[in-house]
Amino acid sequence: MDFTGIERALVVTAHPDDVDFGFAGTVARMTDSGIDVTYCIVTDGDAGGAETGHPRDEMAPKRREEQTAAAAVVGVHALHFLGYPDGRVVPGLDLRRDISRVIRQVRPDRVLMQSPERHWDRIYASHPDHLAVGEATIAAVYPDARNRWAHPELEAEGLEPWAVPEVWLGAGHPQVTHYVEITDTIDRKIQALLCHKSQLPDPEATGQMVRGWTSAIAANAGLPDGRFAEAVRVIGTA
Repeated sequence: MDFTGIERALVVTAHPDDVDFGFAGTVARMTDSGIDVTYCIVTDGDAGGAETGHPRDEMAPKRREEQTAAAAVVGVHALHFLGYPDGRVVPGLDLRRDISRVIRQVRPDRVLMQSPERHWDRIYASHPDHLAVGEATIAAVYPDARNRWAHPELEAEGLEPWAVPEVWLGAGHPQVTHYVEITDTIDRKIQALLCHKSQLPDPEATGQMVRGWTSAIAANAGLPDGRFAEAVRVIGTA
């Protein structure tokens, strides 16, 4: 994939660790290319990890801390946490407004997001929160963030409209159009995921899992053995 001409990118996901499962290798390549990447995390992931023994009231701050550390591994230092309830996200007007706010603040050339379409062959990628955040994000990209009158409170905050030129759908979208080779950044992708200790307590298993599926994606892309890749669907919105 060509990263030329891109100055700023925004990644919008439902939970802490979603970005690292889906896009961390690509994000590392973008930041290495000088692109300023920002994360927008809709929930704090406080409904994940009941089996680990962590108290529920400690999970949200822990997961914010883990995601902040994971972001730094791949060169991201600007994060927006929206604080929506984990497991109960709906693509309503409030969420569309809040994502539109971040889009207008960041003014990205590219938005990376989760798919709003259910993938029946990869049910885990189609968590209801993922679908809801995907739907709200694409509605924020078009028409909300670019429409001055969509959310009057944003104009009252001094945030000018912004039209996002391009969207990348990932995290299990069934119609892949492009592959990003991440062979040079696979170790940082795994390192970022290992920051999520409350969710992934077994480093060896995590590394094997990630290398397994990203090597399969690389094979689908026609890359030689020993290479790794992430897959996206690129959508122009101009």
